[in-house]
Amino acid sequence: MERSEIMQRVVGILTEAVEVRRQARENPGVEVALTGAVSALLVETLPKIELPADASAQEVAHIITDALAPAIVTLANCFSYAFVHLAEVHDQGRTDTTTADVLRALSLQFAQRDGE
Repeated sequence: MERSEIMQRVVGILTEAVEVRRQARENPGVEVALTGAVSALLVETLPKIELPADASAQEVAHIITDALAPAIVTLANCFSYAFVHLAEVHDQGRTDTTTADVLRALSLQFAQRDGE
């Protein structure tokens, strides 16, 4: 999965989180259903790992770390980027835009990168 696609998915997850928070605020005590977007993203970005039957615990740890590290770093970077982008808009005191607007613009920015 390309980094821009991961970023768009991260923006979707954050957009869903904003909506869940809004619903929880408006309907206290009512459980809000999640779509499973986080789980789906993890399934699609984390690699399948095959371990040798005779691998030691230390070898298993090394294999797993090497296999998962790139995907976890990419996911963390995408979430961090989105957070910083939202924080910058907030810190600028912008009142002409909503969180949803900022996330939508961020998603479009990365969609255009896919189109280039």
